[in-house]
Amino acid sequence: MNATLAAVMQILIALAFVSIPIVRARFGPAATTAAETELARQDVRPGVLAENGLRFDAGGHETWAPVAVATVMTTLAVLNFAGSEWGQTLTWIFQSLVIVMNGLILYSNLTAVSSVRAAFARKGDPELARIDVPAFLKAAENAFPGWVRIQQNIRHAIVFGGSALALAAIALT
Repeated sequence: MNATLAAVMQILIALAFVSIPIVRARFGPAATTAAETELARQDVRPGVLAENGLRFDAGGHETWAPVAVATVMTTLAVLNFAGSEWGQTLTWIFQSLVIVMNGLILYSNLTAVSSVRAAFARKGDPELARIDVPAFLKAAENAFPGWVRIQQNIRHAIVFGGSALALAAIALT
């Protein structure tokens, strides 16, 4: 029964992670357009986002990383549903990593302005240094529907809470 609870939590966590590229695929292009429009308003050359690897869509690590986590969580869920001792052992390892990774995602979201400023400063490009980063990021954020912020908070709650429940369930097995 405890392994089953862990498996259910792992399926929910997998779904939570898959929601990231789905939302970005749907609304990311509009966020990119809004960010580029804001940069044009600030008289920043076109293409600066692409040149610096800033994306709001589902490309690159914004897809492969969440899908990889979802794949691992689904694999663990299958092992736990089957009652495999490997599922329990691997849950300790990977569930702990998921907690850390989600903490890093949350930290990255909370420090986006300072992180982007620092990245631009490292480039040494005076045009990048004069970008109003809060306005630029706010423009992109506003292109996502308001429910996305709620969805992000629910996702974090599922990942942190579900991971804690999965680890507790395995500990009690």
